[in-house]
Amino acid sequence: METVKGVRLLVIGTGGTIASAKTERGYKAQLGISEILDIAGVKRHNSLTIDCWDLLNIDSTLIQPEDWTKIGKAVYESIPEYDGIVITHGTDTIAYTSSALSFILRNLPIPVVLTGSMLPITEPNSDAPENLKTAIRFAMEGTPGVYVAFRNKVMLGTRVSKVHSIGLNAFQSINYPDIAYLKGDKIIFQHRIQPPLGETIFDPALDPKVAYLRLTPGLSPETFLAVEKTVHGIVLEGYGAGGIPYRGRDLLTAVSIVASKKPVLMTTQALYGGVDLTRYEVGRRALEAGVIPAGDMTKEAALTKLMWAMGHTRNLEEIREIMKRNIAMELSSQLL
Repeated sequence: METVKGVRLLVIGTGGTIASAKTERGYKAQLGISEILDIAGVKRHNSLTIDCWDLLNIDSTLIQPEDWTKIGKAVYESIPEYDGIVITHGTDTIAYTSSALSFILRNLPIPVVLTGSMLPITEPNSDAPENLKTAIRFAMEGTPGVYVAFRNKVMLGTRVSKVHSIGLNAFQSINYPDIAYLKGDKIIFQHRIQPPLGETIFDPALDPKVAYLRLTPGLSPETFLAVEKTVHGIVLEGYGAGGIPYRGRDLLTAVSIVASKKPVLMTTQALYGGVDLTRYEVGRRALEAGVIPAGDMTKEAALTKLMWAMGHTRNLEEIREIMKRNIAMELSSQLL
């Protein structure tokens, strides 16, 4: 692997498939980071120092918002000692974690790169070694920010979604170009982002009481109102460019009632393009009902950003303004 002189990296383990081995009840996260790196053939030498930290060791299905805070704190406290940080993570919720970290940690002076694998490191033909190589090699470049490295690609943390449940090329960058890719031992940049301004901020305030509902034909107002009673905010995943049905089952009126007192954010079931509530009449009705458009944010960024916004304020207009503001390149300006 091509190296940069005198680089010191930290690899933080949180579990996931990459750390799994077979048990009687199926694969379970149980390997430590040092063992994972050894199996992957990652070499330490005079010009590359790698320290290991086993922070968690769980299936990423079990990851909770409190874990984002724990991971964020570990990163923040480690920044002065390292040139880059790699986080190994399960694939099912890695995009939620990368998005959450992008809001919790701002103006990062170093790269924070999340990676994992679709096949355990202990299995033949595992994708773990190559994904680790990509993550470590990119972390050595020193480009600040939160990223996900997978299948030789490096993607921005707030733009990543898992698009395949078993395929090795399981992640895509949504509505945003890939940052870089690994070719041999070289990182080839495709998109450069502006370096951060100001001091690093650790801002872990989150309100996890947010529901994510998918709009489907037949979704009743009663169901929506029942969910609303248990949460402080709702992300409603709509169709296409966005809109709320009012024929047959008048969900629009129920949404209007809720949106007058709690944030209702609308995203889309379509991977690409985003929400534009000015495009159709049903969308304009949603805007008039008080729905907040999510623009072209991924579902993961929309959910974690709303949790983060509500961790700072319960004022509806203030939340609306935060959701419209581009904080971590999660939102394209043309859809604001």
